[in-house]
Amino acid sequence: MPARGDHDARRRDLSEAVWRVVAEQGFTGLTMRAVAAEMDASTGLVTHYFPSKAALVRHALELAAERVDTMERHVPSAPGLAGLRAAILDVVPVDPERVAMNRVWVSSWDLALADPTLGEAQRERYDRWRARLRGHVEAAVARGELPDGADVDDVAVSAAAFTHGLVTQALFDPAAFPVARLEGLVAGFVEGLGSQNPNPS
Repeated sequence: MPARGDHDARRRDLSEAVWRVVAEQGFTGLTMRAVAAEMDASTGLVTHYFPSKAALVRHALELAAERVDTMERHVPSAPGLAGLRAAILDVVPVDPERVAMNRVWVSSWDLALADPTLGEAQRERYDRWRARLRGHVEAAVARGELPDGADVDDVAVSAAAFTHGLVTQALFDPAAFPVARLEGLVAGFVEGLGSQNPNPS
């Protein structure tokens, strides 16, 4: 029987292989054979840890969630709109890590639409993300960067929609969306929110 350390190391190697496959090929390309080929191992090794495609998919989504939680985040210069800008840049594909992350999430949407369990998990992720954006919007209102009557929820939804629209375009046409342009578009979006305030502080 292999030592626990060997078991854990093998599982980490498998996880890295799963991540590389799904980041490069999407969930349609995530198969036992593809993961085994990525590791230069047998499919029997993969099925020992993941007995079904569903288990493999769940593991890939768990990996994506873990990577989101541990990813280095942009540090805002101030709360409010600066914090909102940083939160959006945390998602937009401005570096290879975020490109891979977005390829994984976008490719998972089709699965989530077809599977009620995965769909509910995706809905909850959106709830958490909008809540995070909402906190920055509330701070912007408190700082006088947005008007007192601003609908905080609607602004958060608009920010989420802008972000994923930009993500999708950048994934399909990366040459048209270099990092400088992505950063400029994010800055312009956030500045546009602030310009709606008739009484800036």
